[in-house]
Amino acid sequence: MDSPLKSKNILLGITGSIAAYKTAILTRLLIKAGASVQILMTDAAKGFINPLTLSTLSKNPVYDGVHSEEGWNNHVELGLQADAMLIAPCTATTLGKLANGIADNMVVACYLSARCPVFFAPAMDLDMWTHPSTQSNVQRLQSYGNRLIPVEHGELASGLVGAGRMAEPENIVAFLEQHFHAKEDLQGKTILVTAGPTHEAIDPVRFLGNRSTGKMGVAIAEELAQRGATVHLVLGPSNLKPTHTNINCVRVTSAQEMYEASSQLYPNCEAGILAAAVADYRPRVVADKKIKKKAGDMHIELERTPDIAAALGKTKKEGQLLVGFALETNNELENAKGKLERKNFDFIVLNSLNDKGAGFKHDTNKVSLIYKDNKVQHFELKTKAAVAVDIVDALAVFLNKSIDISR
Repeated sequence: MDSPLKSKNILLGITGSIAAYKTAILTRLLIKAGASVQILMTDAAKGFINPLTLSTLSKNPVYDGVHSEEGWNNHVELGLQADAMLIAPCTATTLGKLANGIADNMVVACYLSARCPVFFAPAMDLDMWTHPSTQSNVQRLQSYGNRLIPVEHGELASGLVGAGRMAEPENIVAFLEQHFHAKEDLQGKTILVTAGPTHEAIDPVRFLGNRSTGKMGVAIAEELAQRGATVHLVLGPSNLKPTHTNINCVRVTSAQEMYEASSQLYPNCEAGILAAAVADYRPRVVADKKIKKKAGDMHIELERTPDIAAALGKTKKEGQLLVGFALETNNELENAKGKLERKNFDFIVLNSLNDKGAGFKHDTNKVSLIYKDNKVQHFELKTKAAVAVDIVDALAVFLNKSIDISR
């Protein structure tokens, strides 16, 4: 049986770790699996393995900068042509550069241009790996939708024994094969996702808003798209930029705009996942000029915004699905069940601000899924990308009738 990597274009970025010597084996395994491999190196990586060795194994020139004797190396084109980008080994320095967009070498420049899935396999000593700054960079990269290939436990270059070894080449190849062999159980489905906050104008410079970043909703949209769905993502004010080509991103600002976009898109979708943190109220009157500070208190009269969930729940057709979110601070389960019933959801995703690492701003979340038959699934704290998998798995139960939600 052919490997899922057959005919795939793999962009391999190699950085300055002693583990770089293993990339000769890694390149041979990728070629053996039928992949085409284009290698990029940092200057530091060249101190550990000769580019000529890798060029010979990959049958392609190795790029270590945007300029070479042959001329201009187009990092944007390289990033666009790849089916996957793999950074292995990925040093602590490179983790920091990737997480913060410091494009001072060919590897990071291509990473910032890549529209394909990006995998990174860290390699460093035990204390470097466990340092809070390293872990923060790893979490940030994962929050962008990049995929961590876990480090392995064993003897390190320093002589210490512990976590920090780059995954063995065979395990890296298996990780990539699993990705390309991933199920496309939502192929042909069209799904609406709302994400992010809304901003309700007070005057030209001020607004009412909330602390939502949109990370959870965007992670769900990416997971849906990865599994074959066409996704209409209605995204409130957010710095996030979805990357999957199956995602049609509609940018909005206010609850009214989100309501109008969602109402237009949902009738032609098989399902909707309402992950946005929509403002419940907006100023009744919006000033056309900046409101100046005056003596005494200021009072703003508020009115209700459109209830997007209730509106879609009322128009939901037979066979259509609707999934809601409940962010609670008290009586969590009771409040979520009430919202599930009122909004006509098929299931609801509950997360509590009382759970450390859950809710807004974090790259992690801890959720429970509540169904109409009172069945509840509880999940541990995970990255938002991993939580998205759990939510999409549950949705696939209803759409395909093929997965047992009690597993």
